Amino acid sequence: MSSFATFYTAWGDQLQQLLRQLCSAPKPPSTQDHLHQLNHLVNKLLSHYSEYYRVKAAATERDVLDVFAAPWASSFEKSFHWIAGWRPTTVFHLVYTESSILFESHMVDILRGFRTGDLGDLSPTQLRRVSELQCETVKEENGITDELSEWQHSVSDLMGASTDVDQMIGRLATVVRKADDLRLRTLKRVVELLSPQQAIEFLIAAAELQLGIREWGMDQDRQSNLGIGR
Repeated sequence: MSSFATFYTAWGDQLQQLLRQLCSAPKPPSTQDHLHQLNHLVNKLLSHYSEYYRVKAAATERDVLDVFAAPWASSFEKSFHWIAGWRPTTVFHLVYTESSILFESHMVDILRGFRTGDLGDLSPTQLRRVSELQCETVKEENGITDELSEWQHSVSDLMGASTDVDQMIGRLATVVRKADDLRLRTLKRVVELLSPQQAIEFLIAAAELQLGIREWGMDQDRQSNLGIGR
């Protein structure tokens, strides 16, 4: 098992612990202490994600092909991958989905003018800024996808005697670093647009999705391996 694979397992276990803390946080916050607690938890989660991408960047520098193959991830997890990780625009689908679910559950109260303060109660300004950020992210995501396509099309260069394979691998590492930078940057910028309560709800949904996909995928892989061994 590679060092990053060991880190990834431990990182996922820590994410599970942080998720429990998020779920037990006071929502909505009724005191300044509650608000401070929510902000502290949001910062802890963002630091946890930043640590993941810091260690992943070092692993990419050592062996980008291993990172791209992601042997530590389940087959199901990898089916969702875009350049060695999740698509940055997934964040927006998650925000809109959670917002719709909560809005529908509180629709009567909201229409009566009561503010719930949760993700279902996003203001027009928040919705506009989320939409603008989504457009920016789509543009960047497409640009990085084009860079990967150009790299893949350069495979014919390998037939040339003067081809610098190390340089090609370095270009791939640059693409992965750009994708990871966009992933982390998008996550942080969305959180900045939300209130502490909304940010907690969003981070809970993101962690539950990530951990749920991983758990289901690992279970499927175990069942497949048992079938092969029979």
